[in-house]
Amino acid sequence: MRDRYMAERMRIPTSGARAVAPFTLDGRSFLAIPQLSSDAPGTPAGMNGGDSDTDLLLLRREGVGYAEHQRIPTPGGEDAEFFRVGDQAFLAVASIRAGRGPYDYEVGSSIYSWDGRRFVKFQAVPTFAAKQWRHFEIDGRHFLGLAQGVSLPQHKDHNRPSMIFEWDGAQFQPFQEIPSQWAYNWHHFAIGGQHFLAHADNRDPSRLYRWDGGRFVEHQRLIETEGRAFADFTIDGNTYLACAVIDADSLLYRWAGDRFVSHQILPGSGGREWAVIERTDRLYLIRVNFITGGRENPTTALQSQLYQWIEGKLEVVEQFPTHGGTDVAVYPDGDETLVAISNSLTPDLRFSTESVIYAFNG
Repeated sequence: MRDRYMAERMRIPTSGARAVAPFTLDGRSFLAIPQLSSDAPGTPAGMNGGDSDTDLLLLRREGVGYAEHQRIPTPGGEDAEFFRVGDQAFLAVASIRAGRGPYDYEVGSSIYSWDGRRFVKFQAVPTFAAKQWRHFEIDGRHFLGLAQGVSLPQHKDHNRPSMIFEWDGAQFQPFQEIPSQWAYNWHHFAIGGQHFLAHADNRDPSRLYRWDGGRFVEHQRLIETEGRAFADFTIDGNTYLACAVIDADSLLYRWAGDRFVSHQILPGSGGREWAVIERTDRLYLIRVNFITGGRENPTTALQSQLYQWIEGKLEVVEQFPTHGGTDVAVYPDGDETLVAISNSLTPDLRFSTESVIYAFNG
């Protein structure tokens, strides 16, 4: 029997971990892990509860493991995005909420800059139920996409659309609103020099936008509802777009010259995030699954998938356990390729669980 593609290397204690962002800074390797909530004593278990006055864990690679470098107050931490503008390094963090219930969803989110030793607050941004930041660059212009919003009756008077910000040389300024109700994710990519931006929404359709030189214009609907994330890859001369769906099968589209067309159904609900691993003669795709069932009584102990591209389609070659899996990141570590998986919920719906780092043996 062959060795597993995904060989566990280490576990990191986390609490409601919602993302994992690896990056290298000043010759050192870091992991940023935002945390949604901690288990509040005396409160019932549930994915919508807990104490959301939490910290982002900034871990520094030390020897065979990671050591804590800094804790950044990040209530209801949902995402961390590391990026650079010129010589300046930034970490944007998304906060969905604060408190222990009832929660404040207008807590705001922050962008931090590196001062040579640690991250310090650079810019505060008003947000509502922020889910994700994504940095991307087009023709030398730096943009930050903010996915935000929660479409529930009690929040209908406060909900906000997603936003795109642009760097003006000193800070990030609002550039364009993207209609949304309950946004989760962005994905920027290019085909033949044309830039596209996919936007995932839980309630509204998830749409593909096209850069027309001055703004983003709607190009195509991708998912009617329950969209979560995207990943693109090019193989055998074709470009594909994987679309994760939380409450139905995930989808794989193929670029047909002017729009994406259906190529393959990837069975199973719970889809939350993707990561692509490319080798000289092989291509792999990781799908991390979050929950199945409703938000009030979800199943969190699931199998997530590793696909390999074989004869024109994706085939599952391995599965691995996740517990409320929320994110996946692939990054080099010496001679190895590591895969970090953030887990957010135990089988009994508590937040204190472990995120896992694997070595990829493909």
